[in-house]
Amino acid sequence: MENQVLTPHVYWAQRHRELYLRVELSDVQNPAISITENVLHFKAQGHGAKGDNVYEFHLEFLDLVKPELVYKLTQRQVNITVQKKVSQWWERLTKQEKRPLFLAPDFDRWLDESDAEMELRAKEEERLNKLRLESQGSPETLTSLKKGYLFMYNLVQFLGFSWIFVNMTVRFFILGKESFYDTFHTVADMMYFCQMLAAVESINAAIGVTKTPVIPSLFQLLGRNFILFIIFGTMEEMQNKAVVFFVFYIWSTAEIFRYPFYMLSCIDMDWKVLTWLRYTVCILLYPMGCLAEAVSVIQSIPIFNETGRFSFTLPYPVKIKVRFSFFLQIYLILLFLGLYVNFRHLYKQRRRRFGQKKKKIH
Repeated sequence: MENQVLTPHVYWAQRHRELYLRVELSDVQNPAISITENVLHFKAQGHGAKGDNVYEFHLEFLDLVKPELVYKLTQRQVNITVQKKVSQWWERLTKQEKRPLFLAPDFDRWLDESDAEMELRAKEEERLNKLRLESQGSPETLTSLKKGYLFMYNLVQFLGFSWIFVNMTVRFFILGKESFYDTFHTVADMMYFCQMLAAVESINAAIGVTKTPVIPSLFQLLGRNFILFIIFGTMEEMQNKAVVFFVFYIWSTAEIFRYPFYMLSCIDMDWKVLTWLRYTVCILLYPMGCLAEAVSVIQSIPIFNETGRFSFTLPYPVKIKVRFSFFLQIYLILLFLGLYVNFRHLYKQRRRRFGQKKKKIH
């Protein structure tokens, strides 16, 4: 006896852009589902309300739909999704006003028009947020880019200061004290490069790329660059003095420990020996560096007075000559103020890192 052709139960729901149909058939075999001339054709072997049979139905849609459809077979039903050609709300599913007997609303997915509009707006907002995040980059991507940028910056600075340190050390062992007097002409170009690049550290601190306090970073940047560009860079008489060697050597010694520490931090590595050196050597070298800088300023005062460089006369009626040495004396005061601020900052850093653990009371 041939299987009787029957109509399955079909449940439907809609959104502004899509139609959802759920066909109540289990164990479906050989489904033939298509859309031709805006009519959905369905035929399949399966287990429905009348047992195992061939079930079939046809639905002519109220408005135009796209001929491509998507369906999914589950153990208990067939789910069909059809795209509307125009995003709009339909008053019913079929072209004929009278609803077919086998068709009913799918209350599990049913929404009225206002709820569907809210859902559509929520999906659109979610899509725009996703696009915005993709255009801005995910937090993980931004973190990786920041770490890569900081790693490369610290690597470049480490290589620059290492070149200065090694060059000065080798020259000292070969030439002895004679190397003191031509230090500027030997390594000044590299020191100019490293110290100009160091401005990036203060910028990073100011815009939140790093957690370094802005004031100590800015004090160090301005202080060093004042010594390098004004005291040494503009006065040839200062460039041949031994103090240049001590200033440059102390600067480079501190940085060859500091920058590798920051490099390893970018890749979440902690080398205990380097960490100890970074937080200990800097505390020892920083006062020595300030002392060497103060000596260079003091030695430059008579030279600035003699040459009159950067000095000026106040306009009439005052007509007082203001020597640049006056500002150098003020700078000496600020230098030791900066020493207090930065040394306090370095000490706090070391204390946080290596603070003594409280002893247990027995």
